[in-house]
Amino acid sequence: MRILVIGSGGREHALCWKIAQSVKCSKIYCAPGNGGIRQTAELVNIEADNVEALLKFAKENRIDFTVVGPEVPLVKGIVDKFQKEGLKVFGPTADLAAIEGSKVFAKALMKKAGIPTAAFEVFENIDDALKYAATKKLPLVIKADGLCAGKGVVICKTPDEVLSTLTSMLVDKAFGAAGEKVIIEDCLAGEEASIIVISDGKNIVPMASSQDHKRIFDGDMGPNTGGMGAYSPAPVITNELFKNIIDTIIYPVINTLAKEGTPYKGVLYAGIMVTKDGPFVLEFNARFGDPETQAILPRLKNDLLDLMEKAVDGKLAGFTTEWDPRPCVSVVLASGGYPNKFDKGMEIKGLDEAVAMKDVVIFHAGTRKGRRATDSDKLLITSGGRVMNVTALGDDMNKAIDNCYNAVRLIHFDKMHYRRDIGVRAIGRKK
Repeated sequence: MRILVIGSGGREHALCWKIAQSVKCSKIYCAPGNGGIRQTAELVNIEADNVEALLKFAKENRIDFTVVGPEVPLVKGIVDKFQKEGLKVFGPTADLAAIEGSKVFAKALMKKAGIPTAAFEVFENIDDALKYAATKKLPLVIKADGLCAGKGVVICKTPDEVLSTLTSMLVDKAFGAAGEKVIIEDCLAGEEASIIVISDGKNIVPMASSQDHKRIFDGDMGPNTGGMGAYSPAPVITNELFKNIIDTIIYPVINTLAKEGTPYKGVLYAGIMVTKDGPFVLEFNARFGDPETQAILPRLKNDLLDLMEKAVDGKLAGFTTEWDPRPCVSVVLASGGYPNKFDKGMEIKGLDEAVAMKDVVIFHAGTRKGRRATDSDKLLITSGGRVMNVTALGDDMNKAIDNCYNAVRLIHFDKMHYRRDIGVRAIGRKK
């Protein structure tokens, strides 16, 4: 099969890496890809949100199966357009990708399906929003309705923060159309985890549990990022709790949408807060998590391409997964200054030594080949905020962490930043 993977991050590198292991795969293209993905796939110079150009490429190059990595092309309807042309594509249609593209849609669906989530109200007018907020206990969570590149969720701890956040979104239009509606919801306390499943519209196949680390600094301090690391499995998700989440959260979504005649096919990702009162949904996403995917796929023994193809064909009934019992830890190496302003073009050194380590794999995100006339063929430079994911397996969580950070210490680029506590929470919970 000729495969097209859409996207350019660490998640897409992990997808290409895993798909390349399939006996069904004869050729992989990735659009636009990055400096590491070129080792596995032929790069295509088309941005992930250029749906028309991607469709043209898929038709002209006889692509058998397309995997959509990021959320933006899903929300823009890439699946609808590919399907209309008779092309197989993995992901939900635009009306269902709204589960991530519109937080108002997702909350309404949760309410309809009886899914536990934080109490909330939706507002378009700042005066009404402020009146409601004044009746609530702080902290409050304020969310812009649409996609905001991970910046549309603010935890407000004071009345001044509530006022400034609502003013920014509803008056100053900081997020444009994405912020025309906002959700104000109660702030849940507990421990977060990610539950990702693959659905064929009726049946689901769960992936292993994982936990992301959003904050830039150790101890979950500093601003939110796209994710600074992850590990799998997440000990906070016991077997009993995992079954509870599948039965009370995942299946109610799948069943509700199926009854409405809009079967959900693709990835359904539930961001869960495990509270003293049980699991609550923080958000739904319509695609694989990043960096969770980088920690999950090295543990998956099944053929991922076969799994995704069966989901598109509606044939997941009876599919069972096999997992490497060893935990996996993935640490993000970021450019200094990220998630704010950062420099690009830093030479990356030490990769060969790190990649040669046992049970270590490195997924690139913000990298590209050097472009100066004097550059060697092997030279890689930084081209993004999150540069790469150093990922390692280990016989237990302590060994996985050690393997991962031993590899991290071999790599260097100017102003490189990474968290030093990825996986520590899992060890504490095990104890």
